[in-house]
Amino acid sequence: MTHSRTPTSVAVDCDGIRIAADIRGTGPAVLLLHGYPETKAMWDAVAGALADDHTVVAADLRGYGDSAKPRGASYAKRDMAHDQLILMRELGHEQFVVIGHDRGARVGHRLALDHPHAVTSLAVLDIVPTLHMFENVDREMATAYFHWFFLARSDGLPEVLIGAERETWLRSRFTGRRHDGDALPEAFDEYLRCFDLDTVFASGADYRAAATVDLDHDRADRADGRRITCPVLALWGAHSYVGRNFDVVETWSHYAEQVRGESIEADHYLAEEAPTATTAALRRFLAGVEMAS
Repeated sequence: MTHSRTPTSVAVDCDGIRIAADIRGTGPAVLLLHGYPETKAMWDAVAGALADDHTVVAADLRGYGDSAKPRGASYAKRDMAHDQLILMRELGHEQFVVIGHDRGARVGHRLALDHPHAVTSLAVLDIVPTLHMFENVDREMATAYFHWFFLARSDGLPEVLIGAERETWLRSRFTGRRHDGDALPEAFDEYLRCFDLDTVFASGADYRAAATVDLDHDRADRADGRRITCPVLALWGAHSYVGRNFDVVETWSHYAEQVRGESIEADHYLAEEAPTATTAALRRFLAGVEMAS
């Protein structure tokens, strides 16, 4: 398939789960995966630049954006990663780079572990591995990431409360998490459009999986000595919780064999707060791994 820098929107049946994606550019394939509570729209500035010399696929995760949001389905990162593998295969890409932010980076982590033949390199934006986060909970983590524990409740309370004030909740996820002030992201209206009750339920299931079955999978990998084998780039916000509290490269070195990293002058939402610096770091990484191959 040939695409220009103007995105082409598609919806692909991935083993019964419809995954929505925007495709642009030509060249080696790059899959972009968004965070919470965002959609593929978070990548617009970065995707447009990367499309100069790559085929860029910005996808909505299962449960988010315009992708399917089935209640009662699995939201284990293993299954969410499988969706994206099928998406890329259906689009004609047997091998590809994965770049993920926040939840999308956690799906990317699992995708690189489970399908090393497909993922040629991985970039993770402003996260350390889920298992490491849960094994290093302190007051600051529980305060900054309170939503991890709130959304993981299985009694229906998060869905009732968030469902009653969806816009208020959505705004709260960005306010105070930008180094350049409290401006909402440019794509906020798109996030609000997609943050329907089905996303409220699906994202709760996503966070519950992260606190249960995903940890089981991660601990099994650790026991077996499984690590990511492809090159990994870790980017983090110089002013984010992750950037302030972790030696990010050292932490990732326990989970991946080849890790490099750098900070971006931003808080959590790197691609939206600092798209130029984020794109530059990603382009350097892509150029390096492509030259090495």
